Amino acid sequence: MSSIEYMEYALSLARLAKGNTSPNPAVGAIIVKDYLVVGMGYTQPAGSSHAEIMALGQAGKDAAGATMYVTLEPCCYYGRTPPCSKAIIDAGISEVHIAMLDPNPLVSGNGIKALNDANIKTFIGSYKKEAHKINEAYVKYITTGLPFVIAKFAMSLDGKIATKSGYSKWISNEESRKYVHTLRHCADAIMVGVNTVITDDPRLTARGCNGKGGETKNQPLRVIVDSKGKTPLNAQLFKQPGRTILAVVEPLDNGKKEEFTRRGIDILELPNEKGKVNLGELLKALGKMNIVTVLVEGGSTLFGALFDLDLVDIVMAFISPIIIGGGQARTAIGGKGVENVLDALHLEHVDTMKFGDNILMSGYIGNKNILEK
Repeated sequence: MSSIEYMEYALSLARLAKGNTSPNPAVGAIIVKDYLVVGMGYTQPAGSSHAEIMALGQAGKDAAGATMYVTLEPCCYYGRTPPCSKAIIDAGISEVHIAMLDPNPLVSGNGIKALNDANIKTFIGSYKKEAHKINEAYVKYITTGLPFVIAKFAMSLDGKIATKSGYSKWISNEESRKYVHTLRHCADAIMVGVNTVITDDPRLTARGCNGKGGETKNQPLRVIVDSKGKTPLNAQLFKQPGRTILAVVEPLDNGKKEEFTRRGIDILELPNEKGKVNLGELLKALGKMNIVTVLVEGGSTLFGALFDLDLVDIVMAFISPIIIGGGQARTAIGGKGVENVLDALHLEHVDTMKFGDNILMSGYIGNKNILEK
């Protein structure tokens, strides 16, 4: 194998870690000696071993004089775990190939400096874009304190997300819906507006991602944007495993608050923005809870507000080859919108995937895409 193939291998390991490491980044590492892979690993859940430590543990004494390929700069400070840079030095690794620098100010450049000071050669930048893509949410979170926001919706070919009566099951096909559960598994939180809960009564859980077809063990946080506390107490999502937060305008009526809290629902009271929850403050609050990725699943009112406030990072639209029609049928994005087509939000780095007869189109919002050039 070549150096390029070794780094590709490390990237494939990093992808295996996605959805299980937050708020830490997903990292892959392999150790090569005499053209043989003697150790490999990827990041374990927060508080457990990092990718480098897993690989070093597998390599054992063979790590001395070997080369490490790692997708993110090794950490160099004591957090929940000791610094990986020290473990690499102590193991006698001779050189380290690093796909990208860690944007964390505590690490950025310092991990490489620690290795260089120990006379370990470092090579930086191979497959930087690919490594960046794997941890795009982490990059935004660690540099801004805000979660990475994904706007995900399914719509007909004529842009409808429901019929005029509000019926929406199912616009997307089964293959698309299975993929959505993978997205949920990789997200820290799923966010919806109260009207979606009232109309669709969703469960908002990640299912079938553990290989057994059931509920995923660690469920994402469910966040309901419900300014006035109108969510029905018998909603399905309150009966599911995992935690639910109701984001309301402060102050919420004490009687309503008691009813929700009795059922184990957390209330997050936020500033009033023209009668609605201040979404910017909501995202700040979620960031303080170590929520790195938020998957927004509707409805059009919430989507419209997020787009109007320029709070969306990436759009993921599942398009089904059906025509719903009707002037009263719901469209995907509400809000104010733009007056002129020239002012429309433009997706960059657009990608497409096929799921049977459905197409997933994804892209970053204008200059908000964070893929490094």
